[in-house]
Amino acid sequence: MKKVMIAGVTAAILGFGAINVAATGNAAAPASPQVTGQITGPTTGQIIVKFRDHGAAAGVLRQQGLSDGTDIAGTGARLLKVPAGEEARLIEALGHNPAVEYAEPDEQVTATTADPYFPRQYALQNTGQSFTNTDGTITVAKGTADADVDAVEAWNVTTGSGIKVAVLDSGVATDNPDINPKVVLRANFSGTATNEDNYGHGTHVAGIVAATHNTSGVAGVCPGCTILAGKVLNDSGVGSSSSLANGINWAVSNGARVINMSIGVRASRTLETAVNNAWTKGVVLVAAAGNGGNQSKIYPAAYPNVIAVAATDNNDKKADFSTYGASWVDIAAPGVNVYSTFPNHTFVLGTQNKRAFGYDVGNGTSMSSPIVAATAALAIGSHPGATNTSIRAIVESSADDEVLGTGTYWAHGRVNAFDAVTAP
Repeated sequence: MKKVMIAGVTAAILGFGAINVAATGNAAAPASPQVTGQITGPTTGQIIVKFRDHGAAAGVLRQQGLSDGTDIAGTGARLLKVPAGEEARLIEALGHNPAVEYAEPDEQVTATTADPYFPRQYALQNTGQSFTNTDGTITVAKGTADADVDAVEAWNVTTGSGIKVAVLDSGVATDNPDINPKVVLRANFSGTATNEDNYGHGTHVAGIVAATHNTSGVAGVCPGCTILAGKVLNDSGVGSSSSLANGINWAVSNGARVINMSIGVRASRTLETAVNNAWTKGVVLVAAAGNGGNQSKIYPAAYPNVIAVAATDNNDKKADFSTYGASWVDIAAPGVNVYSTFPNHTFVLGTQNKRAFGYDVGNGTSMSSPIVAATAALAIGSHPGATNTSIRAIVESSADDEVLGTGTYWAHGRVNAFDAVTAP
């Protein structure tokens, strides 16, 4: 039986040099958060245009050196990528063209959620904010505006209502009201006495996927999704290839459309069979690429039927710790100082890494993987009847491939939820 470990917590078992959830590398003197959640103005590098004469659209855009852009579902308008700093000029030029009904900024949206920690969730909406963690012991420097997955824009299209995402991990805490109500089924393959998450990792991962949009805590990437909580890691964060294989089979049998595995193990024929069985049944599988800072493969991420996810920071740069390699790592997502849910009881990562009850930051490809898994679920919501092959292709092909490292560190770029849900 091969031991399994979580990809964002400890390197003791597999020795792939993972950094743990506490290893932020950016601790500094506490500072006051510099985010307000207020509307901050137009989004850099994109505008919205609606044409009266759609036949003239391509020619008009070519005159301005622009491509056709992406349809904004149900509106007749298009989202155009434009050079940063040229937004106002192009809006004016296009707005005066008789073929254009209107041209306008793509305004940054104050979240439709009132979650108080949302302004710290740069992964979902990056305004260039800086922030501190819950107790002020970690200060996160200002990031780059729009170095995010465009989750807020995606929510205008779909919130993934009713789609089941299996989180195979250390369980999900029953005492965090932001994520516990989203759990529709639990199972325990870890050998521990209960389903409770006493380690903390699974709760953090599940919150990234589907934390409720309300007036407390954080916002999930797929707020309409529900969670199948498969506990495959024990209360020390350790499991086995057999426990993970059992968890995969359970998730498939109970209707999971997406399975997230923020865990790593050496290659196992049994585990690969479970992965392939799930893929054959139409499930999208996503896993963390690991935190070794090298190109060494870990599994299940490296299996062909799994989307392998690397980590980026709030400047769209590869996280120092992230495993990489475009030959097998498919996509990237934010994985540095990612805010999410934690248990409201004593948990190992809280004690070990000084993380607060309820909500705090985490680091690792363990945090990146659920962002991609949730994006896949959103894409399923906006593409009824699509196969898992199609959804995977949509998620990968719609990633922001201009992010530095695409083609070297990862194959397809940093995930973009809005582009995924609006892809044809």
